[in-house]
Amino acid sequence: MLPLQSRTQQLWGEHHPGLDTSPMEVVALVKRITALLDRAVEPLYDGAALTAAEVELLVPLRYNAEPVTAHHLASRLGMSRAGVSKTLGKLEKRDLITRSVNPADRRAALISMTGTGQDVIDDLFPRELEAHARLLAGLGQDRERVVDALTRFAEVMESRIDDTST
Repeated sequence: MLPLQSRTQQLWGEHHPGLDTSPMEVVALVKRITALLDRAVEPLYDGAALTAAEVELLVPLRYNAEPVTAHHLASRLGMSRAGVSKTLGKLEKRDLITRSVNPADRRAALISMTGTGQDVIDDLFPRELEAHARLLAGLGQDRERVVDALTRFAEVMESRIDDTST
């Protein structure tokens, strides 16, 4: 843990002796990792045709054989429906995706990538993967162990998310 985070946890513990501050350790690490990932790809997005949020939506669409709904994307990516809808609107205005009527549910549009969207994602996403690969290369033989631990971490959080919202 970084010194400021450790000191913050210590101070909260001192001022609220009954408060369990142990979650701060895990959350601080997750935030630190997220910030490092963002920092690694930040230069790629300076002046790029897409934002990181737009790439996140386009990547699963790129090789999908069938169009998908916004609801499907939101649940698959763990994003809010409102955020997905807003981002899809921006992508549609720039002719990177199309929305068509869903014959099974007229309230939900079917989303597909356009050729322009495919070209843009084909240019940017491989460079993002390279930046991430450079960061993760230092894991070496520990990579599988880290993936297993992160998978367990995600599963535990997913199983508990409903418990925390009630």
